[in-house]
Amino acid sequence: MSLSFAQDKLWYKDAIFYEVYVRGFYDSNQDGNGDLAGLTSKLDYLQDLGVDCLWLMPIYLSPLKDDGYDISDFRRIHPTIGTVEDFEVLTRASHARGMRIIADLIVNHTSDQHPWFQEARRDPNSPKRDYYVWSDTDQKYSDARVIFLDTELSNWTWDPAAHQYYWHRFFSHEPDLNYDNPKVRQEMLDIMAFWLDRGIDGFRVNAASYLFEREGTSCENLPETHGFLKEMRRFVDERYPGTLLLAETNQWPSDLLPYFSDGNEFHMAFNFPLMPRLFMAVQREDQRPIVDIMSQMPEIPPTCQWATFLRNHRELTLEMVTDEERDYMYTEYAKDPRVRLNLGIRRRFAPLMDNSRRKMELLYSLLLTLPGSPVLYYGDEIGMGDNIYVGDRNGVRTPLQWSGDRNAGFSRADPSSLYQPINLDPIYNFQAVNVEAQLRSHSSLLNMLKDRNAQFENIARLKKRYLKRGLSVVSIDTKKKELLGEFYRDGVIDAQETIAVNDYDFGSAGSGVVIPHGIYDVGLNRGYVHLNTSHDTSELACDSLCPSLTPGGPATSSKRSRSGCGPPGPALAGPGEWGYAPHTTGEACAREPWLTRARPGCGCWGRSWRIGCACAGGRPRPKAGGPRMLPGPAPPAPGQRDSLKSVGQGTRIAQRLSWFLGLQVPLPEVCQG
Repeated sequence: MSLSFAQDKLWYKDAIFYEVYVRGFYDSNQDGNGDLAGLTSKLDYLQDLGVDCLWLMPIYLSPLKDDGYDISDFRRIHPTIGTVEDFEVLTRASHARGMRIIADLIVNHTSDQHPWFQEARRDPNSPKRDYYVWSDTDQKYSDARVIFLDTELSNWTWDPAAHQYYWHRFFSHEPDLNYDNPKVRQEMLDIMAFWLDRGIDGFRVNAASYLFEREGTSCENLPETHGFLKEMRRFVDERYPGTLLLAETNQWPSDLLPYFSDGNEFHMAFNFPLMPRLFMAVQREDQRPIVDIMSQMPEIPPTCQWATFLRNHRELTLEMVTDEERDYMYTEYAKDPRVRLNLGIRRRFAPLMDNSRRKMELLYSLLLTLPGSPVLYYGDEIGMGDNIYVGDRNGVRTPLQWSGDRNAGFSRADPSSLYQPINLDPIYNFQAVNVEAQLRSHSSLLNMLKDRNAQFENIARLKKRYLKRGLSVVSIDTKKKELLGEFYRDGVIDAQETIAVNDYDFGSAGSGVVIPHGIYDVGLNRGYVHLNTSHDTSELACDSLCPSLTPGGPATSSKRSRSGCGPPGPALAGPGEWGYAPHTTGEACAREPWLTRARPGCGCWGRSWRIGCACAGGRPRPKAGGPRMLPGPAPPAPGQRDSLKSVGQGTRIAQRLSWFLGLQVPLPEVCQG
């Protein structure tokens, strides 16, 4: 492990995460189950994909009634998956390749087979009795919703041995732990220490919202819950600095911010409200679901980050949408009632996109462009299908399809002994969709995503390099691969040093689009990157303007332009002049396209995306000798609302916009007003 690897405490802010279902990844001992040794043997594949951190689904000892989320021993690994020693080998091998490991930590509950619960139910005087929540009635905490509506009628279940009801927010075989008991809180900290001592880099904290119960509340997001989560954060910061805590908390934007607190609770949280609206926007061919939810996202502390994702191991959850939006999603994406589960849709990414390559490319580009660190789900990099005939969530957890060989190259075991059958769907079967075949095809989904991930990593390195020095924009000559000048946040240029930029390949941007050699202005403002071309570096600083727009009126720059572009002045938006502007007040730009200039005749322009903003896009008409414009769509007719539909039903967007460093979608076409 390099010193820089160990010292990077903010590694998660621009990492690419990859969720691994170990049981379904690769079988090394031919028993029909994927295992830790098999995962270790495939680390080179994951490194080549561009993965920075592996997120392991539960590997602990479990009766597997909930596929490992029902834990019977937190310090042992299920024997079909491996041993603690196998886990230590995996962490060392991952760190040697510059990758980290986090794992699910189920803090809310245990299995009913856990020794704690078995002792608690047998003996009312046992110290373990108070490890769980008991009641003589099932009417307590009646304001708490039942989460698993398809299987559970109540949050209370009668235990005949204990002669009391016990509390559970999920399945009845998963009794909730009692966090009012300080011994339970200490047990969980000791469990964290056990795995941190064995090399793990962090935890995805499962069901973090439900740790305490209080009468008259929803028993979610309680102050006591945040108090213990802060205690967890202090524990890792003091004893294991650099440890990541990632929150799984499916809440509305206003309820998400407290999980970051002042940067002293979770480092990251999943952006659940955004995820379903990405699918909604694509199907509606309308940017508004994305723009609306992004405008509601709270500002988070600078050391925190969102985890953005398209699909994962569970159903596409529809808890954080309105009833109307949920009905729309069911109508469009769940026409077969078998794919509906709880309040969600149990399908993989490719089937949701009806196997449309263009739609998948578009959403992957958005995933890698929107604020946050992207999280990929195993198998989605090749467009694997699912099996809706398998119960519960298991249909999206089938074996990874490595090749067209026996058992899809996943295992040499007898096919009947596999933990789940291989996918034999006519469209997604393992002979049609597998890693080996896609590695051979330069135009495959897998190789496309590898290219996108590589560009994401390059931009991340550039941002780390310059943002920490307080810089906003750099200018790069793609032919010489040199940094020509540095543009500070106030627009002042410092061209004293020239730095080689050797880790960029500005030749092909993917999808058959070639970026012409020239001078590119790369903006690094608040987590987005925008690109501009010009033969004259003196023009580039104009690209950093960030006006505030008012409906129907002119835009006034809030930033000082650099020498050569003139003093700040009104932006122009006249007849025949159609363009777009980065801005901080999204409401106005969500309705009207604008052409922004530092002053009449300057001819500078820019593209950007940030939290809470909308963009409008097109082909501005610069003055002669001004910057060269890269391809954009034709402007809409007056009064016509532009949308995904206006650029070919949304299917050509990924190709047309892939000039943006091969991955950065210039969002005009996606977030039009």
